[in-house]
Amino acid sequence: MDIVEPLSIEAVDDLRKKVTRFGMAYKFALEEISTKVNILKEEFRLIHDYNPIEHVSTRVKSAESIMNKAHRKGLPLSLGVIKIRDIAGIRITCSFESDIYRISEMIQSQSDVEVIEVKDYIKHPKPNGYRSLHLVLKIPVFMSDRVEKVYVEMQIRTIAMDFWASLEHKIYYKYDKQIPGHLTEQLKEAADTVAELDRKMEHLNHEINILKENDSQDGIESHAFNPRELMLEMIRKNHITE
Repeated sequence: MDIVEPLSIEAVDDLRKKVTRFGMAYKFALEEISTKVNILKEEFRLIHDYNPIEHVSTRVKSAESIMNKAHRKGLPLSLGVIKIRDIAGIRITCSFESDIYRISEMIQSQSDVEVIEVKDYIKHPKPNGYRSLHLVLKIPVFMSDRVEKVYVEMQIRTIAMDFWASLEHKIYYKYDKQIPGHLTEQLKEAADTVAELDRKMEHLNHEINILKENDSQDGIESHAFNPRELMLEMIRKNHITE
């Protein structure tokens, strides 16, 4: 039986620093990308009349989850070479399907964000019906002595997609990842129903926007023929009194 030599104080301290730095890098990367998303969300709220971002959540995989995934994929488990790209994750929930691609384009166009991979499970759903847009990104983290580029996985989906995915996840683990065939079929049917709901809501939103645009144009034309009313409206808006 081999005897394991105890680690020296220096080795233990070095390991502690490496583990701490490893965790910090992913934590800070999430903070960086969260700030970017929150800036967009706040801009939409303050300047535009519509905010496509409904909800934002983040997570960092636990050590147990990382080890399990590395074992399943046969990956080396070393702090320096862990090749798991979804240790840090951010999920953005949007109102409509078109919002997903709008947010994705804005994130991808930022100069300090490196896009590694785009997985479009909306145009190409998984066999079980799962739909979402996944972006694998590299986010720069500026440490005291270096710049580390850290993988972050971003998932963007509608409220309906998120509802289905959350329930599917619970069922998946309830049955220890072995869902009975008849339930799998029903989940797929539910996913198709969710996709149809998203399409209908997108159509309704499009129609409402057209109506709003027409109403706005009508309002402008009526003001154009009534300069006195336009002036009074300007005075009221700017709180100008005689």
